Amino acid sequence: MKKAILLLTLLIFLIPASYSQEKPSSADEIMQEAMKIAKEEKKDIFLMFHASWCGWCKRMDAAMKDESCKDFFDNNFVTIHMVVKESAANKHLENPGADEFLAKYNGDKAGIPFWLIFDKNGKLIADSFMTPGDLRSNIGCPAQDEEIAAFISKLKLAAKMSQDEENSILERFKQNRN
Repeated sequence: MKKAILLLTLLIFLIPASYSQEKPSSADEIMQEAMKIAKEEKKDIFLMFHASWCGWCKRMDAAMKDESCKDFFDNNFVTIHMVVKESAANKHLENPGADEFLAKYNGDKAGIPFWLIFDKNGKLIADSFMTPGDLRSNIGCPAQDEEIAAFISKLKLAAKMSQDEENSILERFKQNRN
């Protein structure tokens, strides 16, 4: 009887807590908000698809937020994330519609991180593929010289980049090799 009362007490407290967890924003909501901010701040949008388990996603975030190149990304992009490809236990973290948005740009078979660069109106400027149309050539989090060079060339499609900024991005992303 004591076990039943304990179980009932736990359920009384756990069920409302599970309902009170905030549902992640939808892919459409994330893009609409990013476009609003990008228009106000005259920036482009850098969208990264990621998951909580993804080590390379964490490396990408760390590199973009590193003091050596943070200003470049902050000054030129509204950086947003969409959660996809979570484990069964973390499916609740995924943004509704993000899988479909990823598939729309052929990233569903490319692995993560997968990123896209849009202008302030939501028009695609660049994607994460090193070779256009080759679904196996996702740059992801660049670490090798040719990946970093391709990443920089794609960033340059959206933003002016000084030689110092280019060198900083090159050197910081080389650290992802470790």
